[in-house]
Amino acid sequence: MKHTHLLAMFVPLVGANVSCATKKEEPKKPMNILYIMTDDHSYQTISAYDNRYLKTPNLDRIANEGVRFDNAYVGNSISGPSRAIMLTGKFSHKNGFKGNSDVFDGSQQTYPKLLQQAGYETAVVGKWHLVSEPTGFDYWNILPGQGIYYNPYFNEMGDKKRINGYATTVTTDIALDWLENKRTKEKPFCLLLHHKAPHRTWMPDTTELNATSWEEEVEFPLPETFYDNYEGRMAAQKQKMSIEKDMHEVYDLKMVDDEIVTAQKWMDAGGKSNYEHMDSAQAAAWDKYYNPIIADYKEKKRSGKELTEWKFQRYMNDYVKCIRSLDNNIGRVLDYLEKEGMLDNTLIVYTSDQGFYMGEHGWFDKRFMYEESFRTPLMMRLPGGKSGVVTKDLVQNIDFAPTFLSLAGVEVPNDMQGESLIPILTDKTPDDWRNSLYYHYYEYPDEHTVMKHYGVRDQRYKLIRFYGDGDSYEFYDLQEDPREMNNLYGKAEYKDKIEEMKKELVRLQQKYDDQNALSLN
Repeated sequence: MKHTHLLAMFVPLVGANVSCATKKEEPKKPMNILYIMTDDHSYQTISAYDNRYLKTPNLDRIANEGVRFDNAYVGNSISGPSRAIMLTGKFSHKNGFKGNSDVFDGSQQTYPKLLQQAGYETAVVGKWHLVSEPTGFDYWNILPGQGIYYNPYFNEMGDKKRINGYATTVTTDIALDWLENKRTKEKPFCLLLHHKAPHRTWMPDTTELNATSWEEEVEFPLPETFYDNYEGRMAAQKQKMSIEKDMHEVYDLKMVDDEIVTAQKWMDAGGKSNYEHMDSAQAAAWDKYYNPIIADYKEKKRSGKELTEWKFQRYMNDYVKCIRSLDNNIGRVLDYLEKEGMLDNTLIVYTSDQGFYMGEHGWFDKRFMYEESFRTPLMMRLPGGKSGVVTKDLVQNIDFAPTFLSLAGVEVPNDMQGESLIPILTDKTPDDWRNSLYYHYYEYPDEHTVMKHYGVRDQRYKLIRFYGDGDSYEFYDLQEDPREMNNLYGKAEYKDKIEEMKKELVRLQQKYDDQNALSLN
């Protein structure tokens, strides 16, 4: 059942004739939608969730003035597929975009198209990463492919141009310009503001490099699972996203000079092109910060455990600097909405395309159904809705499209597989709300060699089935083992619970019509 319940105050008046109104009060404005999504942003690095690493006051504001979702998850933990799920309200096997090498079918039904039909003006700015050009948007201005951090190219409605500046700031500038100068202000809007940051290779803005000397940087605590040996977890043993083995000192950690490049070379052209896109002032600020680190790196000649932990510290410092820029720029958007009097009629959503590893299990990246990558940050601020609330309800990115359509008073199509979150934001969780989540990851082999897998998670337990090049199950009691170190599959005392979760997995595969997965059971 689709949850399309709306309080009367949220029903928009798009296209309604209000001239015959007998009351003198102003009619309710249609609710605008601002959907902010970053790339690879971990919930661990938002202080509303976890204050160990940095403060994010502007992101925290969205949580403090709205609802923070502590059990928000994705259907397929990788960039392009996650974006396709968000647009369509359907899992990857239904929208056709299973891995980043696919091409999104832009002719299919998406919520921006349905909002357009209802009178909304729609726009997407920033990272798109779906190969085909955007459809269903009155305005689009997107980064080609992954985009570049410094002086990036943007594709504005088919016109490609290079814009000077840092990608996070430039993306925000374009979004604010559209809000102020390019949209039809008589219409409600739906703006998708998609940032590249903090995607690999975590290149900070030079303003952040000037703020802190590398010698004064914070030393981040190692995660408890940093030296995980992956006992009993075959797929975890095969992955290639280890900070120790797979994080590259040159490509990822910017240890670049003529001597090092000659010895190690770039991992690929991507790392060098990011640096070479800088102008002379940016490069000078960059070199001023990184050259002493490079000199220290060459002098110390670290190895073994010392090198691994040094790599972790460099990774974390670069990543956190990217988040500071994000938070500052999100503050700019919030300030604009407040100045223009739009905070009282704009739903503000903040999320990431999936979670990310901050050294847990010794990793960076995502893809696995383990919590750090399966779970994503999600905060929603709805005027007139709940404020300062934390919910443990199980939600997923298939729910975004139904939520936005419900808010706009648009009927949610029956083929969308998610549920509207409006009841959770405004009233109480429906009695028939879901008690389990489905996941399916496909992209194997690729550079990280994470095996194909699908699974089910409820409020306490998780069952994962890896298939293809290797076949195995994993089962976790998340209450007793929240870090997923102890695979309980095959333990006699959990036999009944495992069988119960297998049945639930099949039920979800049937519900969501994942015929390929059903054929593998």
